[in-house]
Amino acid sequence: MPLHPQLQAQRAHRAAEGTPPLYELTLAQARAADLAAIRAGAGTGERVHQLAEETIPGPDGDLPVRVYRPDAVPGRPVLLYFFGGGWTLGSLDTGDAVCRSLANAAGCVTIAVGYRLAPENPFPAAVHDCYAALCWAAGNAARFGGDPARLAVAGDSAGGNLAAATTLLARDRGGPAIRHQVLVYPNTDHRADTPSARENTDPLLFNRHSVAWYWGHYLAGADGTDPLASPLRAADLGGLPEATVVTAEYDPLRDEGERYADRLRDAGVAVAARRYDGMAHGFFTMTGVLAEAREAHAWIAGRLRTALDAPASAPAPVAEGRP
Repeated sequence: MPLHPQLQAQRAHRAAEGTPPLYELTLAQARAADLAAIRAGAGTGERVHQLAEETIPGPDGDLPVRVYRPDAVPGRPVLLYFFGGGWTLGSLDTGDAVCRSLANAAGCVTIAVGYRLAPENPFPAAVHDCYAALCWAAGNAARFGGDPARLAVAGDSAGGNLAAATTLLARDRGGPAIRHQVLVYPNTDHRADTPSARENTDPLLFNRHSVAWYWGHYLAGADGTDPLASPLRAADLGGLPEATVVTAEYDPLRDEGERYADRLRDAGVAVAARRYDGMAHGFFTMTGVLAEAREAHAWIAGRLRTALDAPASAPAPVAEGRP
């Protein structure tokens, strides 16, 4: 279907203003522009019962985290959220509205992780930071009313990549056990040569050149075939937590996200996948202006509630289709 009218209007505004792509800016400029755009699309964000800023031990120094409690009820499930931004942009602030929304809608203690960014800290720094945060959450969740036996991970874009990589690392290291993973238009293969990657070249939208720019900063010469960088290249996806996967029609990452969902399913992992037609990469954070973003949050929250409220032996039902 055509690009959503709201996204068409934003594209036209960028064209009229002569707004350059982020990959043509300096890192400082791109980071500031990314945060401003996300805040404009997300609105003010929801109120939560309690918000706490913490510093936790990481593999190479302390890391900031932000903990969102939906209410004062003890024993809530715990969701770790990894923000997007191509491993190069982004911060706890860019993921703030998403974390508030999911904490309230899913009834989870939600922990946003301030992992290290590239190019200052290239692969695999961010993956190991996210895994360290998972281990910290498992050991400290009760302090914030969380249940360490009901852990989930989630992220959008590069954050989805990190969520997938964290599940691989947790599986291979024997824990902590993760009950569910939410992957919102994730990067899954640094060499993806798919129809969606070839088709999406519009400089006024997130495009294949954006993807290459981010991968260049993140890998910085490292081996991109490592499954912790490119989860789609993992030889075995068995034994991973059930998954919820969201993709967008006008997104160079669309096909590799959907292929990852297929690979998980083929490995015996329960998967629910939805493609949001008319949407472009980045729509998930635009809850202030897009009903489709709010619907995606509600769907994911429902999936999390089912997965995390059910006994560990009872898998959540699989729902397929497009809204």
